[in-house]
Amino acid sequence: MSASRVLALLPDISANKITDLAVRSRSPKKTRTTPQPIDHTGQTPRPSKDEIALWRNSQRQNVCVAMLRQGFHLSFQELLSVLQRFEETRQAGGPDNALWYLPPLQEQPHKLLTLQTHLTCAETAFRTGNFVKVYEEQLALAQYFTGPEEGWISLHFHLQALASAQKVKTDGGRKEAEANANLARLYLEQGQLGLAMEHYEAFHSLALDKPWWDAAGHTLDRCAREGLCAVCIQLAQGELERQEFIEAIQVLNKALNIAKEGDDQEMQGDVSYWLGLAYHGLGELEIARKYLTTSLNVSTVLGHIESQGRAFKAVAKALESDGKLSEAVQHLEKLADVSHTHRQQENLEEACMNMGIIYCKRGEYERGVESLQKAYDIARATGSVGSLQRAQACVGMADAQGMLPAFAAHLNGGRSHDNNIQPIITWKDSRHNTFDQSHAAAGKEKQEDTRRPTLMKRS
Repeated sequence: MSASRVLALLPDISANKITDLAVRSRSPKKTRTTPQPIDHTGQTPRPSKDEIALWRNSQRQNVCVAMLRQGFHLSFQELLSVLQRFEETRQAGGPDNALWYLPPLQEQPHKLLTLQTHLTCAETAFRTGNFVKVYEEQLALAQYFTGPEEGWISLHFHLQALASAQKVKTDGGRKEAEANANLARLYLEQGQLGLAMEHYEAFHSLALDKPWWDAAGHTLDRCAREGLCAVCIQLAQGELERQEFIEAIQVLNKALNIAKEGDDQEMQGDVSYWLGLAYHGLGELEIARKYLTTSLNVSTVLGHIESQGRAFKAVAKALESDGKLSEAVQHLEKLADVSHTHRQQENLEEACMNMGIIYCKRGEYERGVESLQKAYDIARATGSVGSLQRAQACVGMADAQGMLPAFAAHLNGGRSHDNNIQPIITWKDSRHNTFDQSHAAAGKEKQEDTRRPTLMKRS
């Protein structure tokens, strides 16, 4: 093969044009792509400014812009007010505030959308004068915010719901009564008893003698009375802690009258219990026993074991304060029987403990130690450290008090008789009560010694 023929097979490096084969080898490979949609003009559509804003702007800005574009200016102002107050509350509390560890409200999309939905619906209904719908939307928001440290948001919308309910004139005031009840319950949960009392009274006056029923089948009138009694009892409990017994009695008498209005035996029994405690603190033991006995009878008839147990304890304590220890023990024995039957170990332990203390007061140390030992065994079984330590101390004191007379007799008689010293030494080593046996033996021997001289004289 000649050299000229070999060179002819190679491309001409001096040529200006590139062959088609070289062009095809340099061109990139075509990839398979999904065809883009085109509009009627044949061009690919571009996203609108609104679509771009949904991705670029924050959720808060998007919600606010949507409200303003749709003309919901009142909803926009309400939303900004809630967001601002939420952030102020969150920052003011610092690390000690539960809100500090939660994301800001504006960074919680679901809550923002919920606010937007209900606020705009409420504003739409407000424009048409449909205050029932306004009330329902505001109530929905009040019931939605139940998280930690969100009580003020719930209170805010409950107050707005009450204002809207007062404008409803077609239901005889039922929506207003329900709004007052919701506010009263919320204030009661927050410990604002004065405001709770105010709204419960408004609820009671609106629901009085009305044929209105709740979902549980109770009349709203009864719910109002129960709420009023609950507030009165809590107010009285605070006054009892401060030993303001006369003020507590005044509040509880008001609650008792409310319970009697509805002929509610359960409420009467509950209020009577606290009235008995108030009169006991005042020193009126006879009146205290009357109210406590009423509470005991009501709880027994209704079969409320917890109320029955606390009534037994309160009556026994009143009888003990009046010096009637035998009657007090009888009530404690009944409490022990009821507690044992219904397996209420705490009440059973307390009944045995109180009986043991009363027995020791009466000088019946053996029975006292027996009852206190039962209380100790129950406390050990239940694992109650405080009750166990108390029972240990009481058992030790009762045992020591019961042993004290015999111990003193041996100690005082030790100089005249050597047999009296040995039981004391034995007791210090073992701490077991052997004084009664040794004391009986020493007394028998002493009696025989006193008889011997008489027989000698007779002989």
